[in-house]
Parts: sequence; C-alpha cells; structure tokens
Amino acid sequence: MIKKIIISACLLLSLVSFAQEGTSSPYSYYGIGDVRFKGTVENRSMAGVAVEQDSIHINLQNPASFANLKFTTFALGGTYNTTTVKSDSKSEKARRTMLDYLAVGLPFGKVGVGFGLIPYSSVGYKIESITDDANTNNRRYNGSGGLNKAFLGVGYKINSNFSIGADAQYNFGKIETTSLEFITGVPVGTSEKNRADLSGVNFDIGAMFKAKLNNKLNVYSSLNYTLENTLTSKNTRNIATVAYNSGFDLSAVDILAEQSSVVELKFPSKISLSAGIGESQKWLIGGKVAYSKASAQANEYNNASNVGYGKYGSVSLGGYFMPDYNSFSSYAKRIVYRGGLKYEKTGLVVNGESINDVGLTLGLGLPITGTISNVNIGFELGKKGTTSAGLVQENYANISIGFSLNDKWFVQRKFQ
Repeated sequence: MIKKIIISACLLLSLVSFAQEGTSSPYSYYGIGDVRFKGTVENRSMAGVAVEQDSIHINLQNPASFANLKFTTFALGGTYNTTTVKSDSKSEKARRTMLDYLAVGLPFGKVGVGFGLIPYSSVGYKIESITDDANTNNRRYNGSGGLNKAFLGVGYKINSNFSIGADAQYNFGKIETTSLEFITGVPVGTSEKNRADLSGVNFDIGAMFKAKLNNKLNVYSSLNYTLENTLTSKNTRNIATVAYNSGFDLSAVDILAEQSSVVELKFPSKISLSAGIGESQKWLIGGKVAYSKASAQANEYNNASNVGYGKYGSVSLGGYFMPDYNSFSSYAKRIVYRGGLKYEKTGLVVNGESINDVGLTLGLGLPITGTISNVNIGFELGKKGTTSAGLVQENYANISIGFSLNDKWFVQRKFQ
C-alpha cells in the first residue's frame, strides 16, 4: 500500500513543484528569491536542529544521515503560509500554499541512498505604486518562479557511531519579472519583462557522530559543508510600449528592444555545525550554527546601488520530548513534542539595513497506529525585515504537514 502511495505522490508532487508560487515576500525580488528552509517538518519544528542519527526519518541537511536508515523511507511535506507585510504607513496580507520537499531514502546495510526534489528558492511579489497625480509616474512590479534542486546522496556507516556522506544537487528553474510604468489618464505605458533560466550543480559533504555518556545519555554532532559553486543564468529582456485598460490588462504590445545575455552567479561555500545531548527515543536538546561568506547573487535585472549581499549566519536551538515510546495504553504518550528558536542573518542588505529573520517553532509527531510511519505537524511564528529606512517588515505564520512513511522493500528470501 505504501509503495502505491509513494508512486502516486511522486507523479503528482513533481508536477506541482514547478508551478507553485512559494512566497509573497517583496524581498524575493532580490538575488535568486526567498531562500526556503532545507529540511523536513520534523527538523523545521526544532528550528532546523537535525543532529540525532535517526533510523526512520530522512535528514535532508546532512547526506551522512542516509547511512542510519533501517527502512525504506518516503518523505513529503508542504506548508500553508500567511504573511502580513507592513510599512510605516500601511499593511497588506497574503497567503500561500507550497510544496517543501519530496524525498526517498533506501538502506543497503552500511550504505544508505537518498534522492528527491526540493524547491530551494521562490520569487512571488506584486507591488504597486499608483496615484491620481498626472505628473507622477505609476509603477507596478510582478515576479514569479524560483530555483529547484534535484539531489542524489550516499551515506556510509563507518561504525555504529560514525557515518560520512556526500550528495550532488542539480539546480534548475526560471524567474520571470514584469515592470509596468504609466501615467494616470494616459492609456499607453512602458513594460519591461525579464526571464532568467537558471542551471548549475553543487556538492555537499557531511559527517555525523554519536557517543555514549552513560547507559542513558548520548551526545551527538553533525557537520555539513557545501562547496563553492556557480549558477548559470540565461537572461532575456523585452522592453515594449503597451496599451492597458482600467483593470491593467495589457494589450497591443509594440516591442522596442530585445536583449539576451548569460550571467554567472557565484555562491560561496557554507558550513553548518550541530551538537546535542539526549536520551534515545525520549528527549533531545541541541543547537546549530551556520555560516557562509558574502555571495554575488545580483542578476542584471535586479542589481541596484542600494542593495548588497553580505555574510550569511544563523543560530538555532531546538529539541523534542517523547513521554513513552512503547506505551500501548496512551496514544498521547507516544506523540513527539518539538520546539525551537532561530535567528538568521540572511545576508541581504537593503538601504543599509540587514534583513534578518527571527522565529519560534513548535511541532507534533503523530505515530500512525500499527506502523512505524508518522505524520508530522509544525507551527512557526516569525518576523523578517524591518520598517526602518523605508523598508517593510514581514510577520509570518506557517503551518506545515509532513509524512514520513516507512516500509521494508529489500528483504532477502530464506525459502524458494
């Protein structure tokens, strides 16, 4: 039954991932868009902490984790997002539903293999500046698209406490932006359309370690390193005069100029280090830090003098508690209760202000009775950006649902 669910979901969600508009952030205009969290609902509910060597959950943050899987594991998850974007003078609300990941993990003894699809970044904004003043130019900006990652990773278990791994990620996607400029009462305006087709490859290497403090307590550590890489952007630009009606429906396009170019976007190496302490299948508390140098994500169509890309850094603290893993009398005692706090310096700097993200996460892991599979629910409240320097602040709330489905696929027959 689980195999049928996996095949059906793969066919459906692989199509959805290319068409979704996964953000409503005005900051997604810059760089390659709003970079999404890379990980499952279980990890996200603990603010990104994923340090324990888990045998039934996929860890998308470290390829070494694939070596710890004991069952064939299928993971998929999505998020419903509500965001209030506010400035000093007004606020607007937006809602989005998005796919977060689709992944499969396969155990082969000391070797584990993982593969899947992750939407890495999203572009999705609609901004208007319209007045009745005939001497003022009105503007409207739209953007959509993003970058996806298809990955294949291998983990190897050196011994019961130490595993290593590596993965390759193929990046692909497109970003489309439109800007319209016009004067109130004049039915003809100017339009600029940009399209960027993105492609490239990058690699991760990782290691995970576990050690016993005593009969109950373990300490865990995880290291993941992303190598420096380049993303190729094939750009096309179309500048035209357009006629529009009161509903801003464009028609009668008169093309003034068309341009094409190829740009190389440089991404620096990134390192993530996690550590934690806990009692297996009972509780865990851990922390994570991540860092990378300044990048060069600006493209031709979104390069601006008031925008820069600095160093990225993040700090998070999270953990879980499970009252009684083996309880038969109480379902509530078998639920996993998760929580965490995060602070992220995105690296984006606009008008001299660093765009930071602060959030609180909570979650529940609900076992599916009679199986080793589970449904995971995550909640996240946070704030991104600032109203200083003429910018906007995003207050967001996310509800995420993920499935971790497990089964034995490769069982050697003892009788013919």
